[in-house]
Amino acid sequence: MTLPQIYIDPPRKYWPTLAERCVAEDTAVTDVVNQIISQVAQEGDTALRKLCKALDGFEPDHLEVSPLVIDHAEREISKELKSAIDLAMRNIRAFHAAQMPAQVEVETTPGVRCLQRPVPIQRVGLYIPGGRAPLFSTVLMLAIPAKLAGCKQIVLCTPTNREGVIAPEILYCAHKCGIDAIYAVGGAQAIAAMALGTESIPKVDKIFGPGNRYVTRAKEILSSRVAIDMPAGPSEVMVLADDTANPAFVAADFLSQCEHGPDSQALLVCKSQEYANRVIDEIKKQVPNLSRKAIVEKSLEISRIIVLRERREMVEFANVYAPEHLIISVSDPWQLAEKITAAGSVFIGHYSPESAGDYASGTNHTLPTSGWATAYSGVNIDSFMRKITFQELTPDGLDLLSSAIITMAMAEGLDGHANAVKIRQNK
Repeated sequence: MTLPQIYIDPPRKYWPTLAERCVAEDTAVTDVVNQIISQVAQEGDTALRKLCKALDGFEPDHLEVSPLVIDHAEREISKELKSAIDLAMRNIRAFHAAQMPAQVEVETTPGVRCLQRPVPIQRVGLYIPGGRAPLFSTVLMLAIPAKLAGCKQIVLCTPTNREGVIAPEILYCAHKCGIDAIYAVGGAQAIAAMALGTESIPKVDKIFGPGNRYVTRAKEILSSRVAIDMPAGPSEVMVLADDTANPAFVAADFLSQCEHGPDSQALLVCKSQEYANRVIDEIKKQVPNLSRKAIVEKSLEISRIIVLRERREMVEFANVYAPEHLIISVSDPWQLAEKITAAGSVFIGHYSPESAGDYASGTNHTLPTSGWATAYSGVNIDSFMRKITFQELTPDGLDLLSSAIITMAMAEGLDGHANAVKIRQNK
């Protein structure tokens, strides 16, 4: 088993290197995705059926999933799982409902009234992977805030397996959340269909959801045609731990992220080599018991343990790395958390595993990766809304601003702007 390499007190000049993700630009992926986009643009549904057959091994008769198939999926879900999904839905809905923005209204100058009004995005498309692990939890994370925001049309694309079956958990969650239409289309072709529109799949205004390299590249290429949730890369976690943290807990958190995929990355930042070795021992114990052992071992090859003896340096390195998930497992975690300026979602204390946020605590698990947490938030209610500003000026209000507007417009050489004020003054 290849284990994470340990770095002891690395000088700051090496921090950017240690914070790098192992994601290489793949021109072959780009070429394939461009071909798929072109094919969908030219042939619409015909292209989707051909691509489903070629890439997923099954050609659907109808791209939209029928109500009968959805009803059958519901019967396949156990009562225990339904109960777990209901709990997660309640918590996700409660947390996101609390985020609903209010209208802003200010009289900036007597007679000058300015408003900002939140407005839902009208048409959104959700992509749900169905490969190694069908991410039905992502349906909840995307559909619930979309419904709360008031999006008028919500469609979902997800691939079938080679027998033409979609994971029943995905169909059940989509139905529970009130998705308007579900399409049996996966991969880059699904992103192209939602971005461009076909005979069956409507063009949407914004696309949400994770995916493999082809899906991610398709979103990037098509982002000039349709809005996307955020740039995306392989999943990642960073754990900040001191000697009060249970090494078994830390190892479990480390490995829970590794099982997402061979290119997922886990980092532990701790205060001593002795503690690092204790976590390594726990990793050795736990890996053989994991069902996705082969994937975990590949992920461990690009994962790291970094020893920084000063708490200040631990926090500073965390902000340099800007992790998707940050677990703070120290004696006084909120003191460190207050200094965190770049992270997707933060998990506080010894009993807050990252998997809680993935499923049922209520926060959203669609988060910025690859260091994008320096500039992007995770998905939230605002992701499904726009803000429109309004202003109304009375004659007296315009008179109070006229001198400033005319002076600034003339200084920029825009006399037409100035004239739009002067002509009103003359009237």
